[in-house]
Amino acid sequence: MPFSTPYHQEFDAPAPLSDAIRCFWHHVRQADQAASPFEVLPDGHVEIIFTFGNACSVARDGTWQRLPSPFMMGLLNQPVTLRADGRLDILGIRCHPWAVFDLLGLPAHDGQVHVFEHPVVQLQPMLAQHVEAGRIEEALACLTALFMNTRAARGTDSMLSKAGAAMSQARGTMPVRAVAAAAHASVRTLERKFKQSSGHTVKDVSGLMRFEQVRNRLFTDPDSCLASLAQDLGYADQSHLSREFKRYSGTTPAAFARRLILSRSYKPG
Repeated sequence: MPFSTPYHQEFDAPAPLSDAIRCFWHHVRQADQAASPFEVLPDGHVEIIFTFGNACSVARDGTWQRLPSPFMMGLLNQPVTLRADGRLDILGIRCHPWAVFDLLGLPAHDGQVHVFEHPVVQLQPMLAQHVEAGRIEEALACLTALFMNTRAARGTDSMLSKAGAAMSQARGTMPVRAVAAAAHASVRTLERKFKQSSGHTVKDVSGLMRFEQVRNRLFTDPDSCLASLAQDLGYADQSHLSREFKRYSGTTPAAFARRLILSRSYKPG
């Protein structure tokens, strides 16, 4: 196996930030060889990624391109392959796409993996000291303080907050008209402001949120009944679920589940 079992832990965002940040997380990958690729699947969030230790690279146009720290992973429409050279510590900020760019004061970016400019970037040296010393909570406190100060200076858009909360509660199954009603806005106004703030439509983000739910359910239980999942998550039928899943993952949910089962049953000799 190319990697030993990764360590992963998530930390809730403070209540004043919860409409923009779903959580902070810490992840450690320890490679057993010089460079090992790993796949990142789409979901309904924008991620700000700080890396520490060895280099992290992304596969682009048949070559590996080294990524600076931090970088931003926008909403993906296909899997992205990254590579770690040896041990890699990651601090991630999982953000709601309708709020993160407004919070940072940045124009919405509909790209995938990209570099950005913001004062949070300047925290890299301080965060590296904390992470290298194993002081993860201190590192997260630095990030939290910066975002709390940013939030105090910029405020929130209540319409987008209400729309996002409704979409999250419905796990992406709510029609656009119902999302607009929950936000006390017309469909036209919601769509305009949502696209302006996130770079994507309500339908785009809802589709990714539903895919994320299916992906997570299969991770937990690869033997899940796909017809039941389709019904639970608002797909027209199992075929609709399969088409949408393949659109975002490049494979069918059945093949994805089989791959999970095989990987978990494999025991290196």
